[in-house]
Amino acid sequence: MPSDSIDESCIHKIKFLMHWFYRNAALIFQLTQKDDEIKHPTLTAVPPVSIHLYDSAQKHVMSVPPDLHQQYLQTCQNLSQPENHFVARVLQEADKGDSSRQTKGITLKIAGNNRLVPVQRVTDEDVQVLASVLCSAVFVTGLDLRYNNLTDVGVRHMATFLQENSTLRYLNLMFNDIGTSGAELIANALHGTQCLIAIASILTQNKAVKAINLNRPLLYSQEEETTVRIALMLKSNSSLVELHLCKHEIKSLGVERLCEALYENCSLRYLDLSCNKITRDDVKFLGELLKQNQTLEILDLNSNRIEDDGAIYLSEALALYNRTLKALVFQ
Repeated sequence: MPSDSIDESCIHKIKFLMHWFYRNAALIFQLTQKDDEIKHPTLTAVPPVSIHLYDSAQKHVMSVPPDLHQQYLQTCQNLSQPENHFVARVLQEADKGDSSRQTKGITLKIAGNNRLVPVQRVTDEDVQVLASVLCSAVFVTGLDLRYNNLTDVGVRHMATFLQENSTLRYLNLMFNDIGTSGAELIANALHGTQCLIAIASILTQNKAVKAINLNRPLLYSQEEETTVRIALMLKSNSSLVELHLCKHEIKSLGVERLCEALYENCSLRYLDLSCNKITRDDVKFLGELLKQNQTLEILDLNSNRIEDDGAIYLSEALALYNRTLKALVFQ
């Protein structure tokens, strides 16, 4: 390697060789050596990883990320799937990004409601190809697939991808034709906070699910992000009748956001908020809600810290304003 820096043409040549090798070599031999003894060679599948170049002038290793567009075209050919020109264009733009994408990450915006450019909406078959390509793109940390033509079939491919992926931090599947089985697939592929956010996103437009039990999730944050997302969902959902949020670590912010949502929701009749961290001051939000809400029939506040003052707030609302609540549970 010469002492001067690697120029741009050299990088392009090596990237070309990398992609040629990835397309044409199925297996490589990997020799392992221990204590100066060569062991038997083992077959190892070629991983679609980036290569590293040493820049002697700056004395550091530069990583050349995989070419998403070329991998996409090759995968379309391998799977005998037609190219989606909108997806291809987005991946081309991503390839033009600067080197910071390796550390900061990027979000691929493939929303089907983009009015600035011609859009070919993403189908289940397109997602199968895209998921295969993104398995090697560790710098892709966000994926926006709103307003497309995805069904439970496409969600199956996405769920498989999520089980194998450890770098994706943002996924938006709103306004697709995803049903109950698709929601279950995503939920099973995710864990804790991610799972609840995904479920809330799907339920925003879902008109089939009437009741859902989200009790006792494994949460690793005290920011009540999941409760806020569920509240946003309730503002738009018009079919959910029963919602269980037991042991959600719900506190003041969560109660306030849920109440704000229920002013607009006209379908929810059973709300379970038992075993949370709701205090007497938080109950004021519920008291004000019950003065106007004419939909809720059952409200479970069991095992919270309501105390006598909280009970007074609720009793005033029920005695003077509310005529629809049939059961109020707390102790």
